[in-house]
Amino acid sequence: MAGRPVRVTKRTNIAMRVLMFCAANPGRLVTKSEIAQRCNASENHLAQVINQLAQLGYLKTQRGRNGGLELGRPAPDIVIGDIFRALEAPVPLAECFADVDNTCPLTEACRLRTALTEAAHAFYATLDPITLDQLMCDNVPLLEILGPGCDTARKAALASVTE
Repeated sequence: MAGRPVRVTKRTNIAMRVLMFCAANPGRLVTKSEIAQRCNASENHLAQVINQLAQLGYLKTQRGRNGGLELGRPAPDIVIGDIFRALEAPVPLAECFADVDNTCPLTEACRLRTALTEAAHAFYATLDPITLDQLMCDNVPLLEILGPGCDTARKAALASVTE
């Protein structure tokens, strides 16, 4: 089907939701249950993704009664291509890219492998100029979905963007 996007793993999809939720709620710790509710994700999947994002330095987590999570670095410093590389890299694009379990007899002579390599490079080249901040900045509809419902400062910011 022409124009159909590349399929992204559920892990990366959830990671992007988590990062956008944190970016939409600056200056406070957010909880896993808040993210689960607003982003339609299971807390089990979230726990795994949050742990991985924290290990990679994209999130800071705090345990305990008043715990939660927040961005581990400023949103303008979070490059979307880097997130996708970190989370998608363990998943081979096709069997012939697998280090183990590659049973394809065509690997050495297959031109499709070369084309897929070039396509993957183009995919990342498209994502590399985009930061988390660019996904969020002036995106009023996204901020209305992910931001706190009664936050006066957020409402003022939204009002100034729409004027």
